[in-house]
Amino acid sequence: QVQLVESGGGLVQTGGSLRLDCAASGRNSNTYAMGWFRQAPGKEREFVARITWGTRMRYYAASVQGRFTISRDDNAGNTVHLQMNSLKPGDTAVYFCALTYRPSGRIVAFTSPNEYDYWGQGTQVTVSS
Repeated sequence: QVQLVESGGGLVQTGGSLRLDCAASGRNSNTYAMGWFRQAPGKEREFVARITWGTRMRYYAASVQGRFTISRDDNAGNTVHLQMNSLKPGDTAVYFCALTYRPSGRIVAFTSPNEYDYWGQGTQVTVSS
């Protein structure tokens, strides 16, 4: 049974920083990608960032490009981090970590929630103005 646990959310002022962590347990082989999504009240879940496991290719949503950085922890199995800088009120949402063991058939790979097999419970990020 694969489980993902996120941590690091909280309340921060505009312009501040937070780091989210996600640790996956239960299976540490054949990972294709891990990613971060977020969901604000009344809105659909949206892609934030992802990293492919073998090639370490990173891809970001336009709204966070240049402010957020996704990274993987080579010393801790399936673990990813999301460093969020220059936070804005529009970044307020529940952030979810996701993992997939399947290859992508999309041109822009691993940016759709449907491509992921496992999800964390989510962590709240609130940015005050």
